[in-house]
Amino acid sequence: MILHGYWRSGAAYRTRIALALKGLVCEQQGVDLRTGAQRSAAFVALNPQGMVPALEVDGAVLTQSPAILEWLEETHPAPALLPADPLERAHVRAMAALIGCDVHPLNNLRVGKALRETFGADQAAVDAWAARWIVPGFEAMEALVARHGTGWCFGDAPTLADCYLIPQIYSARRFNVPLDAFPRLLAIDAAAALHPAFIAAHPDNQPDAD
Repeated sequence: MILHGYWRSGAAYRTRIALALKGLVCEQQGVDLRTGAQRSAAFVALNPQGMVPALEVDGAVLTQSPAILEWLEETHPAPALLPADPLERAHVRAMAALIGCDVHPLNNLRVGKALRETFGADQAAVDAWAARWIVPGFEAMEALVARHGTGWCFGDAPTLADCYLIPQIYSARRFNVPLDAFPRLLAIDAAAALHPAFIAAHPDNQPDAD
């Protein structure tokens, strides 16, 4: 397997977490989003959308991190990142989608670039924009973790929901979003900071980090 990603990309980060939790080792190819490498002819040939991550596997190319994570769960079921019970699986998928659909897309690199270049936003304005979406998303996650979590987002072991949450907490800190109102999320982040899979997947530990 070859994972094409960018060290700070939240979508690539969640994919690395899932790969590490599954105990899977793959080659990494950095795609520097800051220099436009994702728009190169070579990368667009892999992923016509020109976005990361892209996972090369068995002669195929998988794109979109939710699809990649579901594929990993289906093809490498242990350790499970989704519960066995269908209702519980739906809860975990909903928690993951809360971050992946309703928070992360509004504060990724290309949105920040558009805010700066098209609307003249300075860093303070970009931070405020990010907080506008991160804070209500985290308020909902905090409540859901109170309902379902026992040390992690759902239950007592990492699930797909944690794969989504931890990169978003990393992003929130980069945007200077205060997190004291979310003690349950911070407790999960602290647990992840001690977990080998999450350590291995952390942006600072990637070969293309600078």
